[in-house]
Amino acid sequence: MLTELKAQPADKILQLIQMFKDDPRPVKIDLGVGVYKDATGLTPVMRAVKAAEKTLWETQTTKTYTGLAGDPAFATAMAGMILAGAVADDRIAAVATPGGTGAIRQALELVRMAAPQATVWLSNPTWPNHPSIIRYLGIPMREYRYFDAESGAVDFDGMMADLDAVKPGDVVLLHGCCHNPTGANLNMVEWAAVAALLNRRHAVPLVDLAYQGFGDGLEEDAAPTRLIARECPEVLIAASCSKNFGIYRERTGILMTIGDAGLRAVTQGNLAFLNRQNYSFPPDHGARLVTMILENAALTALWKSELEEVRLNMLTLRQALADALRAETGSDRFGFVGAHRGMFSRLGITADQVERLRVEHGIYMVGDSRLNIAGLNAQTVPVLAKAVAQVIR
Repeated sequence: MLTELKAQPADKILQLIQMFKDDPRPVKIDLGVGVYKDATGLTPVMRAVKAAEKTLWETQTTKTYTGLAGDPAFATAMAGMILAGAVADDRIAAVATPGGTGAIRQALELVRMAAPQATVWLSNPTWPNHPSIIRYLGIPMREYRYFDAESGAVDFDGMMADLDAVKPGDVVLLHGCCHNPTGANLNMVEWAAVAALLNRRHAVPLVDLAYQGFGDGLEEDAAPTRLIARECPEVLIAASCSKNFGIYRERTGILMTIGDAGLRAVTQGNLAFLNRQNYSFPPDHGARLVTMILENAALTALWKSELEEVRLNMLTLRQALADALRAETGSDRFGFVGAHRGMFSRLGITADQVERLRVEHGIYMVGDSRLNIAGLNAQTVPVLAKAVAQVIR
């Protein structure tokens, strides 16, 4: 049997991580992997998470199973953080998942089970795992224009023109905030227009919310998702706690559905069924920490202050990089970097220039020129700017 297996293409980001590790140069910069790093290059454990873990260690009396959907308190806490009452609770069904990737996978499994003829529409570009999972599940897929590489902004007219071809029952995957890989986001007027178009076309939005709190603020980043939830009769939301709680390895995510209250019980049962087929009971440790933090006013305040520090640090790095690139290149070609939000931006340089950055300067980023802003610090920003200026001359 095993002799029939074919080699799978290497994941480009994981391949980049290994190349960085194998690089013997003492001075090198990793801008590929999508994790937050502080000025020392460490991805720290938040103080609020540490405090919750200490309390959990002291008080937890069992490690038995929770339930197929996870602890209901986690779903309640996450619905409060993401939706904040935008829709009635009796319209929401939810299951805990192994990270945001697990939530996306379960959402697509649900689509395939409920609407096997539906096409899933993705932004061009999008996170590479989106099309990878969709192809693996055999779900029809199409793209809509999203990013204008010349301006570094959203191609909103192109997006709306493409989405006008969406058919009833199709699913449109939207990045709730901090678009990955571009960092370019819709404004609220544009979000309202998207919601109206989806309703007119009778399509279902699937919101991938992986970076709430990393862009303009915890509440501001949730505003588009809340608008979609209020305006659209059916919504799927896949959310991750990896970034905003810094618990990457705990694999903590959630899939929420919003629909008619009369369908909630059936929907909840189907979500639990899908969990049972894929992994039975979802991981609990990270979900329990998140629940403890969101249920405790003091821990919530501490966590929010830490998250705000992370967000402001990335904004500072963004502007510093935009300024340094302007100084080194003598142009505003990269000014959009300061306007983008979240961990990522696309510089808009060629694959050959990205390769020169790696070979000649020890600077690692994805081949499409996506860089992780959080991989920089005050010392490496000018190094990157000088190197970019050299390779584009």
